[in-house]
Amino acid sequence: MHQDSSVATLADRLRAEVARLHPGERLPSSRALMRRYQVSPVTVTRALGLLAAEGLVVTRPGSGAFAAERPEAAAGPADFGWQAVTLGDRAVDGEGVARLLTPPPEGAIALSGGYLHPSLQPVRALANAAARAARRPDAWELPPLGGIPELRAWFARTAGGETTAADVLITSGGQQSLTTVLRALLPPGAPLLVESPTYLGALAVARASGLHPVPVPMDEDGLRPELLAEAFEMTGARVLYTQPTFHNPTGAVLPAARRARVLAVARAAGAFVIEDDFARHLAIDAIPPPLVSADQEGRVVHISSPTKATAASLRVAAVIARGPVAERIRATQLIEEFFPARPMQGTLLELVSAPGWPRHLRSVRAALRARRDAVRAALARELPGLPVGNPAGGPHLWVGLPPGTDDVRLADAALRAGVLVSAGRPFFPAEPPAPFLRVSYGSAASETELAEGVRRLAEVVRATAR
Repeated sequence: MHQDSSVATLADRLRAEVARLHPGERLPSSRALMRRYQVSPVTVTRALGLLAAEGLVVTRPGSGAFAAERPEAAAGPADFGWQAVTLGDRAVDGEGVARLLTPPPEGAIALSGGYLHPSLQPVRALANAAARAARRPDAWELPPLGGIPELRAWFARTAGGETTAADVLITSGGQQSLTTVLRALLPPGAPLLVESPTYLGALAVARASGLHPVPVPMDEDGLRPELLAEAFEMTGARVLYTQPTFHNPTGAVLPAARRARVLAVARAAGAFVIEDDFARHLAIDAIPPPLVSADQEGRVVHISSPTKATAASLRVAAVIARGPVAERIRATQLIEEFFPARPMQGTLLELVSAPGWPRHLRSVRAALRARRDAVRAALARELPGLPVGNPAGGPHLWVGLPPGTDDVRLADAALRAGVLVSAGRPFFPAEPPAPFLRVSYGSAASETELAEGVRRLAEVVRATAR
């Protein structure tokens, strides 16, 4: 018999024998085991060694092997109730963000999600860029703490205005950037002005940081400056979080004149403006330059990333800031995460420096235009009369629902019918004024699939209305 097989066989038999013994009882001697099971001394020694490693027996040189003490059987599931007292009353709710990042079930059509469908992603270009970055002699060395200089310069050129590479801090993605910036700018308990509705990931970060999001109403052109001024005055807030370009979830683009007014209101309030420019690379039509390009006072803290135009796992972004606030943000990032991985920075630099990058952006913009128009046409055909946005870019449409509709229940019913959409209610920091859905057109496989998704959604809306 093969030695390993003999050891395993004997160990199995001895486990059953040990189970019949009381803790502390002695097993038969090695000589007795050799005779009983017709095995060699080595086999007995190794089998007892296995049982000792499993905690079933205790071997005592010169005395033999004994059944080990058995742990008390648990009377029920572990009691973690004590943790509630220790953790306190601060909640960290990741459910909304997790829902946005969870893939749809098999067979369901994704009309929700902030990332492009794989067919629109530059997968081959990313693989080539990653390979080139990994071949660099310094690929795995400690990067400059502010980020690779050439990548910082690229972000500065993208932002425009008088932005320089020295103003840029490379970070590990837009969500991490937002977390770092909010922690750097505001203490727990402080108010944070936000658009209403707004990106639910920003609400989650703010609440997890102990901040109090204060809603500022929008219209079809975005944030309303006159109400922003009132909010600053009433709350004493010193920071505004805004998405002036392809606002999530509405898709609104703040016109140039309003951008100037928002900066003027912030100046009068002595406040910072966090500009989340998450989707600039998804422009379909011409759009105004970012707020930071017109900022001469270091009032705007700008966050941008090409992740939305590439792939979800390319977690690289930039924060642009000037003056003392920039130093505080850099120090906060250094304490929280040290620095973004150099291979990821190198991959992005290789990607955006390649000749294929402009071609990729043109291809994505053309595809998004076709998909946006296809979804709007399908909604007009299947659900005529519903107010539907017409964004100049980005991946989302904001769709109004009939009065009295429970948008959360509708989204749940739609998923059961095979189409994934986002209810509007979680995007509001306070009570929503009306029911909405966020319908994404960048995450489905094709225009045909988008049309089928709208058809399924329409059936649920009509059934709900009956």
